[in-house]
Amino acid sequence: MIIKEMKLEDRPLQRLIRKGPQALSNVELLAIILWKLKNSSVFEKVSEIFKKYNLKTLSEASVSELKKIVKDEVKACQIVACFELARRLASFKEELRPVIEGPEDVYKIVGPEMQALKQECVKVLLLDARNKLIKVETVSLGTLNENVIHPREVFKPAIENSAASIILVHNHPSGDAEPSDSDIEITREIMKVGEIIGIKLQDHLLLGSKGFISLANKNLI
Repeated sequence: MIIKEMKLEDRPLQRLIRKGPQALSNVELLAIILWKLKNSSVFEKVSEIFKKYNLKTLSEASVSELKKIVKDEVKACQIVACFELARRLASFKEELRPVIEGPEDVYKIVGPEMQALKQECVKVLLLDARNKLIKVETVSLGTLNENVIHPREVFKPAIENSAASIILVHNHPSGDAEPSDSDIEITREIMKVGEIIGIKLQDHLLLGSKGFISLANKNLI
């Protein structure tokens, strides 16, 4: 059905205004994002999208993949942007400087965002002397399955922000959070550098599709 042929009160946008977003189906919500799609029925394209994707896989789709279906780069970008906002909301913290008491606190801050990445990424959490978060910095962005962590990139933001200690977080796009020999080796190298310059490496979290592994909890550092 073409939206302009529907009764005004039955159109997704009017239903959202009248009843709120919770009253709309996934199809209707996506139809609002793709509103005024050129040369095509919105519901036709939405149905085509949901034949290929569910919500989880749609949230991971790239602009180029979606463009092949919707034939509109701007609309494809809008879909990707909506899911990125949702991921950031999942890791949003009202408290600007939470106290980090364990790996679970680290995971709440960066886990949802980093688990969705398709390439390896290394972030460092900078902490003050009371374990309060100063800021989170991305120190390395690798290829799909390869990443090199350099101590200089790790400690540069720590020194600039007068951090007392740091925590590394590193995602595995393969979904397997188990540490490799190289993960352990570079972590120990960074720990030694930290001891020399007086900035302690507290932990290194490895993120997989089903959660995380703390090298400190496994006594690997």
